[in-house]
Amino acid sequence: MILGGDIGGTKTLLALADSTGIVFEHRYPSRDWSDFPALLRAFHDEVGVAGGIASACFGVAGPVQDNRAKVTYLPWTIDGPALAREFKLDRVEVVNDFAAAAQGVAALDEAKLVTLQQGRPLEDAPRLLIGAGTGLGVAALLPEGPGWRTLSGEGGHIGFSPADEDQLAVWRHLARPGGRVTAENVVSGPGLAAIYASLEKVGLHKTAIADPAAIVAAAAHDPVAQRALEIFIAAYGAFAGDLALLFMARGGVYLGGGIAPKILGRLQQGGFVEAFGARGAHAGLMADFPIRVITEERLGLLGALAIAAAHTK
Repeated sequence: MILGGDIGGTKTLLALADSTGIVFEHRYPSRDWSDFPALLRAFHDEVGVAGGIASACFGVAGPVQDNRAKVTYLPWTIDGPALAREFKLDRVEVVNDFAAAAQGVAALDEAKLVTLQQGRPLEDAPRLLIGAGTGLGVAALLPEGPGWRTLSGEGGHIGFSPADEDQLAVWRHLARPGGRVTAENVVSGPGLAAIYASLEKVGLHKTAIADPAAIVAAAAHDPVAQRALEIFIAAYGAFAGDLALLFMARGGVYLGGGIAPKILGRLQQGGFVEAFGARGAHAGLMADFPIRVITEERLGLLGALAIAAAHTK
């Protein structure tokens, strides 16, 4: 048996699996629990685990060091060695949630993928996962033996480079003395709100919308919200194109995170692929990169289970 978890400030997903797949899975509101061990104890009691768990992996929304992580938006510390002792687990690995999500890419069902650009995929080439949501996550997958090695980092914090006057207005709206504007400041939920606010600043509308989900909904009837979404998608596509070239991700560029599935119809209209391909001398290469949107909400959980399973082999 193996145990996997995707731990975030809003929700925690836990699953127990064996060689046939997931045998029990449950979703918990994270804030209902004072700490993670209490939640894990409830899961343990609910599933009635019989026998030992060979390996466990928890993907955590927060920085990881020495097999421990502090959840960014909760007063929780996920301590791998302490959990192994308390719950008599043979092995516990704590990883960043985006590193777990990257491993989940290889475990995806084709039905959970929507293609924006077919490209010409190479099976043994790097893959790239980009996820815009509350923040902007980036991870690459490199072929290693029969599996994949995750190369994670803080790619969302590279500098934002405006591609036109509208994007320059966003940059000016966000710029602060002594600071810098990052890709995450623009390509994220708060970034979409900032784009909308930059349009407000130049007098294109009078009614401010601060909630990203409300901006997405308003784009159906509000031309300013629609323009904000177009700018967001172009910035997202340009960022993905830059990183695709950096990693030569001919294995595929995968869009995860919470935003892409919610704006799938607009991503399919072509603005993302157009911005992705606008690469000057290298524009001819860009049509070779497959681009796919992930609609699987349990990507991090699947990745955590994949990591746990790898340690049982």
